[in-house]
Order: sequence, then C-alpha cells, then structure tokens
Amino acid sequence: MQNLTHTIRNFLRLGVLMLLLAAFAAPVAAQSVRPPGNAVNLDDGSQEGPSNALGDVSDTEIWDNFRGGKPADLLAPVREGQLMTTSGQIWREIRENYIRKYLGWAPLIVIGILALFYLIRGPMKISAGRSGKTIPRFTLSARVAHWFMAGVFIILGLTGLTILLGRVAIAPYLGLEANSVLTSASMQGHNLFGPIFIFALIWLFIKFVRGNFFQWVDIKWIFKLGGFFGGHVSSRQFNFGEKSWFWMVILVGIVISVTGVIMLFPGLVEDVRWLQLSTVLHAIGAVALISVLFGHIYVGTIGMEGSIDSMLKGEVDENWAKEHHDLWYEEVTGKSASEPAAKEETT
Repeated sequence: MQNLTHTIRNFLRLGVLMLLLAAFAAPVAAQSVRPPGNAVNLDDGSQEGPSNALGDVSDTEIWDNFRGGKPADLLAPVREGQLMTTSGQIWREIRENYIRKYLGWAPLIVIGILALFYLIRGPMKISAGRSGKTIPRFTLSARVAHWFMAGVFIILGLTGLTILLGRVAIAPYLGLEANSVLTSASMQGHNLFGPIFIFALIWLFIKFVRGNFFQWVDIKWIFKLGGFFGGHVSSRQFNFGEKSWFWMVILVGIVISVTGVIMLFPGLVEDVRWLQLSTVLHAIGAVALISVLFGHIYVGTIGMEGSIDSMLKGEVDENWAKEHHDLWYEEVTGKSASEPAAKEETT
C-alpha cells in the first residue's frame, strides 16, 4: 500500500513538471516564428505560374551558347570567352569518319587501275624502234631539281601516310608499340623535311615553268586522249598531261606548304578553325599528289619506252621525240618529224 502511494505521488510530480515546461516554451516558440517587422507578405500561390516552367532559355539555346553557336555557323566570328567550338566537332568527324576511313584507298585504287591498264594495253613501244641517235632534253640542273623534289616528296609521303593512317593500317597488325615508334619517327622526319619541300618546290618551278604554259595544241592532245589508245598526237616540249602534272604539283604544293607551316607553327593564326581547316586540306592535297604521282611514275618508266632516258641521261632517242614531242623535235633540230624514222642498226 505504501509503495502504491509513493508511485502515484511520483507520477503527479512528473505531470506538474511537464506542465511547467510547456508553459515556459510556448512564448519562446511563438516569438521564433513571428515574422520581422519589415517582412513582405508573399503570394499565397493562388495565381498561375510562368508559362515556361524551364525558364526563358531552352536547352538548345544554352548548349548553342556553350559550344560556340550552331553547327552550321562555321564562318561566324568566334565569341569572346567561348568554351567550345562547333567546328572542332565537325573537324573530328571529318578526320575520323572520312579522311582516315576512305582517303587512304585513293593511291591503292590508282595502282589497281594502272596495273589493269598495263595488262590490257601493255607498254607504249617506240613504233619505229630506237634510232640510236639522241638529242638533249633536260640539263643536269633540271634533272637534279626533279630528283631532289622526288626524293623529298617520297619521304614526306611515306611519313605523312604513317602519321595519318598508322592507327588503322599499322597498329592492328604490328601492335600499338610499333605504331607508336613509327609514328613518332615519322613526325620528326616530316617536320624536318617539310621546310625543305618548300625550297624544292621553288627550284622545280624555276627550272620547269618555261614550256609548261597551255597552248592550242593541248586541246587536240585531250581529244586524242594522249595517244594512249593509239594514234599520233602532236606536242611541244611538254604535252598536256605533263603540264597538268606540273601545275598540280605547284598549286597543290603551295597549299600543302602553307597548311604545313600553319600546322608546324599554330601560333601564326588566332582562329583555331584555320588550323583545323589546314589539317584537312593538307591531308587531301598530299594524298591527291601521291595518287597522281603513281601515274607519273608509270608513264615515266614501264608505261612508255624511252621516257625514263630524259631524266636519267638528259637525252632521248630521236624516234621517241618524233612520236611523242614532234613539234619540239622540229624546233630543236630544224628537221621535219614526218621524215621516215630511222631504226637503230644492229650488228
């Protein structure tokens, strides 16, 4: 009985204590939620919200501003403080999905066409045979300029193709380490011989520009397809094919030289898009020259009898000159190219 009375008394004391605490905390809580005197009454939310819940700027506009504009605005001025360039994305897509994927096939296609043509047509023989008499065609300095350019271009072509296509043509077969070594060495060689190419190009232009201007006789050469399928075609010192190759080397060579300098010294341009464009033009121009070079080599060696003599010896057989450059033969010798051709006497 005594314990029950003691327990009831403790509960009563605890109840009184809780009532006292509640009475003390009520004014404090009321004061803490009371708004300050300068408070502004906010809208109760009964009005409609903004029509565009995403804000005044759409996601498309935000990303266009972030990456520097719309993809179609390649020629638009670069904005100050721009974080990204849309042209960089397009450049990467062109390089990876088109240049590396398809451009390397161009030289192989040309080689295949030339091989097929050789099997069908065979080499162009001197119809009258060699006469045994020769006439000067190219001076020593002209031949040195030609072979100097040829050597520099071959080195640049091999190193450039290694840099461009090593990842897809070398790495899968020789491994990443071998590709890394070859690409690094190619980069050093390419950068070294690049400026030498500019000197070679100027020298080649000085030595061969005379006689490489187009004339009316070149139109006739075109219509007769250069005589590759039979028939005689007249020509001066250089025919239409040789002139076209010369001007292609000079003009595309200038593009390759300018873009190569920009790539070697990117600080020369302020707009990164010039650097991106340079890499594309450099690759396309170089592969185009390499591809047509195979045709030039074919005609100058196995494709036409007696043609290689002009760049090896500086002289050509008279019968060869009459058949392929009759107008030049008449100008140099003062003789008629229509005279019966003499054959080389054999004992």
